[in-house]
Amino acid sequence: MSATAHTAPSAPSTMAWTASLQTGDARMDETHQEFVDMINQILATPEDEQLPVYKAFLNHTVEHFAQEERWMLATGFSADNCHAEHHATILETMRVVEAHYLDSDKTIITRMAEALAEWFPGHANSMDAGLAAHLKSVGFDSVTETLADPSVIQNVTMSGCGSVSCSS
Repeated sequence: MSATAHTAPSAPSTMAWTASLQTGDARMDETHQEFVDMINQILATPEDEQLPVYKAFLNHTVEHFAQEERWMLATGFSADNCHAEHHATILETMRVVEAHYLDSDKTIITRMAEALAEWFPGHANSMDAGLAAHLKSVGFDSVTETLADPSVIQNVTMSGCGSVSCSS
């Protein structure tokens, strides 16, 4: 056997929490920082020990996305907006990862964490930043999940993604 056949893979790099990930909504940013911290926890865990950490991360992500979707619905987004569709796609993929891990692919959780670390900044800077701007514009408090003036959203129907680059 050659020496290169037993070379350990290098540890995956971690995802830094930076100001560029901030959306302008403190509660959303707190949840996002937890998301980043959990990705880093997965990446720092040996692959044969990742499943419990990944399950906790999946549960956190389910609540993270549900939280944003509650805010969307409370502030005039249609239930079938593309931001929520992105969340559903990510969660569907995350759920499949566990089965593949259990079936013998012990590297899949690391690969998923790396993929999420690559995906997340774009999502946070577009869809989530847009959602945060919308929440602010309608006077929504994400901590109490209340509107200062519910009449503000009576004529608001957002069907797009909520992105700062999305016009609907």
